[in-house]
Amino acid sequence: MGCVSGKTVKTVPETPDGNGHPVTMVYPPVGNRGQKGKVPPPEGQVRTSNKVKKYRDKFDPRVTAKYDIKALIGRGSFSRVVRVEHRLTKQPYAIKMIDRVQGREVFESELSVLRRVKHQYIIQLIEVFETRDKVYMVMELATGGELFDRIIAKGNFTERDATRVLQMVLEGVKYLHGLGITHRDLKPENLLYYHPGHDSKIMITDFGLSATVKGPDNMMRTTCGTPEYIAPEILARKSYTCQVDMWAVGVITYILLSGTMPFDDENRTRLYRLILKAKYSYAGEHWKEISSVAKDFIDKLLVLDPIERLTSSQSLKHPWILSMAAGSSNKNLHRTISQNLLQRQSTRSQANSTKSAKSTRSTKSNKSNKSGKSLRSEHKRVQPEEIDALHRDPEVQADLASMG
Repeated sequence: MGCVSGKTVKTVPETPDGNGHPVTMVYPPVGNRGQKGKVPPPEGQVRTSNKVKKYRDKFDPRVTAKYDIKALIGRGSFSRVVRVEHRLTKQPYAIKMIDRVQGREVFESELSVLRRVKHQYIIQLIEVFETRDKVYMVMELATGGELFDRIIAKGNFTERDATRVLQMVLEGVKYLHGLGITHRDLKPENLLYYHPGHDSKIMITDFGLSATVKGPDNMMRTTCGTPEYIAPEILARKSYTCQVDMWAVGVITYILLSGTMPFDDENRTRLYRLILKAKYSYAGEHWKEISSVAKDFIDKLLVLDPIERLTSSQSLKHPWILSMAAGSSNKNLHRTISQNLLQRQSTRSQANSTKSAKSTRSTKSNKSNKSGKSLRSEHKRVQPEEIDALHRDPEVQADLASMG
C-alpha cells in the first residue's frame, strides 16, 4: 500500500474533538446484510447504465437510500470513488468505498485526518458509513479537474497565476502542519479545482499516506511517498518532520513554471540519487523567462537540510508569494509548459513501447498530450524493498555518507 511503518514512531489516529468536523457521522457496522433492515430504493429511481448499476449494487443499502449513484470517477487498489447525488437536496458529492480489510491502513489514516480538519482549501468529509467489510466516505465533490489538466486547458498561465495556486496550497499545508498533520503525498494529482469557473479555489485531497504525530520530537520514520516528490531525508531513512511536505511544494513549483520535473529518470536508483544530491538545474531557454525571485523560492524549498528548508509560514512570506509575483514577468508560460509536456509524453511513450509488445498508437498519444497526465508519476508509490536495494548500492552509500 506504499506506506510501511517504522520501528519507533507510528501514526497516531485522532478522534474528533472540538476542532473536528462538526457534521461527520459514523454509522455502526450492520450485522447481516441483505436481510432484515434492508432499505429499499425509493420509488421512481432514475435508471442508470449497467456499469453504474454494477457499482450501486455493491453499496450498502443505507448509502443508496440516501445517495443516488451517478458515475464511477476513480479507482484504486482497494477503493472505488463514485459521483453521487443526495436524493433530497440534489447536492452532488463523491463517495469513496474502501475495503476495510485490504485498505485498512489507507482509510484509517485518511479518516483520522478528515475527521479533524475543516479548511477552505482541504477536501471536506461529510459523513461516514461503515459495514463489516466496507467503509463509505462521503466527501465534497471537486468538479474543476486536476491542477495541470486545468492549466493546459486554460491557454494562459503566468507567474502570477502560479503564486495564486501556491498561496492556496501553502495556506492548506500551514493549517495541516499546525495540527501536527503531515500529508506525505503532495503532488499535482492531489490538487483539484473545486469547480470549473476561473475563480475556483484549489483543494488538497487524498490523505491515504498522511500521518498525525504526537510527542515532543514530532518525528516520523515511515517510508512512503511518490518517487518524484519524495524528500531526501525519507530516502536516507532518517527521522523526518512535516518539512517533507515543503520539499514536495518545491517540486510542484518547479513543474508549475516549466512543465518539467526537477528530478526525472526512468531508472529509480538514478532518480533517487538525483534527489539525494538535490541535483536539479534551470537549464533550457524557458527558464530564462522565469524571474530570479521565483527561482529563489524553489531554491529555498529544494534544500537537503530540512531545518534550512522554508516552512509553510515562511513560504507564505517569501517576496514572490507575498507580492503575488508583482515584480515578475507577465509572460504567458502556457506554450512552454505544453511543449515540455509534449516532449515528456513522447519520450515516455517511446520508452513504454520498447518495454511492451503493445505499442502506443500515435492517435492515443496525441490525445493524451492535451492533458497534464504526462506529468503524473510513472512509478507506483515508494516500496520498502526498493529502498533496501538503494541502500545496498555502493554509489548510493557514498552519497549518503556525503550527506552525513
